[in-house]
Order: sequence, then structure tokens, then C-alpha cells
Amino acid sequence: MRDDQHIIETEDFWIPSQGGNLSARLYKPVIEPEIVVTLNSATGVPRDYYQHFALWLALEHGMACLTYDYSGFGQSLTGRIQDATVTMADWALVDIPAARAELRRRYPQAQHWAIGHSIGGMLGPVQPDVAQIDRLICVNSGLVTFTDHPWPYRALAGLFWYGHAPLLARMLGYLPGRAVGFGPDLPAAVYWQWRRWCTAPRNYAPEIGASLPDVTWDSTSGTVDLVTFTDDQMVPPQAVWRLAELFGPDAQRHLIDPKDHGLQSVGHIGAFARRNSAIWPRLIAQQGV
Repeated sequence: MRDDQHIIETEDFWIPSQGGNLSARLYKPVIEPEIVVTLNSATGVPRDYYQHFALWLALEHGMACLTYDYSGFGQSLTGRIQDATVTMADWALVDIPAARAELRRRYPQAQHWAIGHSIGGMLGPVQPDVAQIDRLICVNSGLVTFTDHPWPYRALAGLFWYGHAPLLARMLGYLPGRAVGFGPDLPAAVYWQWRRWCTAPRNYAPEIGASLPDVTWDSTSGTVDLVTFTDDQMVPPQAVWRLAELFGPDAQRHLIDPKDHGLQSVGHIGAFARRNSAIWPRLIAQQGV
């Protein structure tokens, strides 16, 4: 891909993962990057949604950026979605580290950043490879529970967790995303684990050290930034700050009002949309900037 000043190369390939091969696309500048980024998607958001942000990182900052779909989802889905047994924990604890390992293999001398959107950063404190991350940026990631949502959004969330969505998931063996107003389809085990966490008072925190690994982030030298927006109704700021507590006292908290950047709204999904590119420099700004 070419603009007036730069050439950006893209490469499509598969990343082996225990959950299944991951369909990946790497955006890379021609020059050898000093910083490389693994971009971990939000639940139900395909990798190509992040293409404009990934191109911006490569064009404007000389960073290589890896995007991919989780196992059993999007372009990584092989076979019938009803047969997919992958869980949300598999995405966070198996797929995300596999993607980062591939980027480390390709760029062993570079700084390694991870940018996680929602679930893409939510289990960061318990992931097995955190010692190898130089910087983690969590965008709209938090330990949300049902009662965090403001009204009337809470009514919509109630339908998603207690209404027609679970009924259809049981009946069909997967979550029919478009039929319930969510978006792409999800494997059943992903939906059920997501539902359990988001309807529990402390999300997944009580499972740490039991069904989930212990928190290891506090033993690393990496930095972590948690970024959220004043208009995120799906994962409100108080849920993000709960996650910050798991990362420890050095976690940097950033609350952004879209109007300060000339935007009407960003919400939960919009941070990486091209229409909201005015906030992109803020997402990657270094501590104190």
C-alpha cells in the first residue's frame, strides 16, 4: 500500500494456536521497526475492523502491527461454529500469547507492545507471557458486571444475558449474533463464559488462582495504561478501574472525554474507527503526555 511518502507492506498468514490456527494480517513499514504491536480484538470484532488504526501505526509511527481473529471466530473459524469448543479464556490465555510469540519470532530485537481492546486486555494480569511485554495498552477493558451499566442500556444488557440471547444459544448451539443485535456469531462456550463473568459481581476475579492463573503482572518491568471513555456504557470507567487494581499501583489510568477531541461519541467499540482517528495519538501517548 502506498501514499505520497511511505510504502506499507501487508502479509497474510496463519498462526498456530492450541485453539486452532489464527488468521492474521501483519502491517509493516519497509524500515525495520523499533516497536511492534500485537492488536488484540474486542469480543465479536473482526480483525479487519482495526485495519485503519494498524495502517496509521505503520505509516505515522513506523510500527509493525499484527491483527488477527481469535479461534473459532471470523476468518479463523474452520468448520461449523456449532462444533467450536473454544472459550473466552482460551482466547485470552492461548490465542493472545500465540500471536505475541509469532511477533517476537519475527522481530526479536524490537520493543513489544500489546494493545488490547475490551477482552483483548481484560485478562492481561493473568496471561502467561506478560514478562515479555514492554508496554500494554488496555482500551475499554474492565471487570464489568451487569449493575455497572447505566439505564436504559442496562435493559438491553439484560436481554443479552437473561432474555432471547441465551435461549437462542441453547437452541442453536452458538450465539447468532446478528439475530440478537450483537454482530457476528460467537461459539457457544465463549458466550456462556462471557455471560458468567459479566453477571458476577467481580467478573472473573474470584476465579484467579483456581480456574484461571494467578496474577503475574506485578513481577514484570512492563508498563500498563488503561484507557476508557466517559461515554462507554458497556464497560463504564468504574469497571476499568477495578481491572487497574489487578495490575497494581503503577497502572496508569486515562479517562477521555470524546468532546475534548472534537468528537460527539466514542463509546465502547468506536476507539479504533477511522472516523475517530483524532483520539489515536492519545491512545498510544507515553506516560505523562
